[in-house]
Amino acid sequence: MSQTLFDYTRQDAAGACSTAHAWAKVPPMLTPSERSAQAERAAELLRQHDAVLVAHYYVDGALQDLALASGGCVADSLEMARFGRDHPARTLVVAGVRFMGETAKILSPEKRVLMPDLDATCSLDLGCPADDFAAFCDAHPDRQVVVYANTSAAVKARADWMVTSSCALEIVADLHARGQKILWAPDRHLGRYIQEQTGADMLMWNGACIVHDEFKGLELELLREQHPGALVLVHPESPKSVVEQADVVGSTSALIKAVVEGQAQTYIVATDNGILHRMRQLAPHKTLIEAPTAGNSATCKSCAHCPWMAMNGLTNLVACLENGRPEIQVEEDIRVKAQRCINRMLDFTAARKAAASGMTPGIGAA
Repeated sequence: MSQTLFDYTRQDAAGACSTAHAWAKVPPMLTPSERSAQAERAAELLRQHDAVLVAHYYVDGALQDLALASGGCVADSLEMARFGRDHPARTLVVAGVRFMGETAKILSPEKRVLMPDLDATCSLDLGCPADDFAAFCDAHPDRQVVVYANTSAAVKARADWMVTSSCALEIVADLHARGQKILWAPDRHLGRYIQEQTGADMLMWNGACIVHDEFKGLELELLREQHPGALVLVHPESPKSVVEQADVVGSTSALIKAVVEGQAQTYIVATDNGILHRMRQLAPHKTLIEAPTAGNSATCKSCAHCPWMAMNGLTNLVACLENGRPEIQVEEDIRVKAQRCINRMLDFTAARKAAASGMTPGIGAA
């Protein structure tokens, strides 16, 4: 069937994405002894407060290591959601960005949810204001509303389904098979990829991740020529010219799984470079090359790192545990509405997981 890509052209995150403010709040570099002392202090505070640390693959490696060492979790947003919901700790500490903390609170309202810095957000979230999105949905009542995890609780409250990059393709394919038309938000690159793979009728919000949107197809082609045996791993939030060159397209956990289980020696990785920490731990003998975000004349040719993820550090983690803040709060009416679309996703993925396990040791759901 022929496909038409619709853009909601009012979307514009210009001015909302204050990356300068984010970079200014990145914690200072610690010496090895300072890192060790802060990690020990954080581990002790986690024990004292019956708290567990849930960290995303994109945050500082020291936080990832602490999460694993203290019985927490390092994962993509889907596994973070599952882990936080099911863990018995009374306090969840989310090292990531704000929508991840909100999701934890939505699923665990009885728990205290802390974050090192509540200003850590996401360009996709910023570029999809709840009121504008509600108006978009109201204009198309015949469509199933499917939103990416990288959105606010208020946007999720307006949705029928929440998805992550590890389950979006399957969920949209299932909806399409049942004759449903889709209203999709907010990432246009992920939406386009899903539409091409499934043939679904999808009306798109016009958003993008400021990190993945910077990968360059031409520069990637030139890099591949320099490394003819390398496999290219791409997150589907990337532009089409990048995705088309991929050997593997998938979520953060899927890309890690590809490195761990792959037979190639060299991998070109097109996602936030925070993922390289876990990849190197799980596949220490593999060669990992960052995909290019700019050309040869640029000051930084491969600099794919989210400034808001970089705001998470050991120093402000210790401070939030000592002070019991900042704490995530979600209004109860929004929380209840948002929980429905998240639970729908979790039930869907749990059923698929029971049918065919996609777990890889040390990684989580692929």
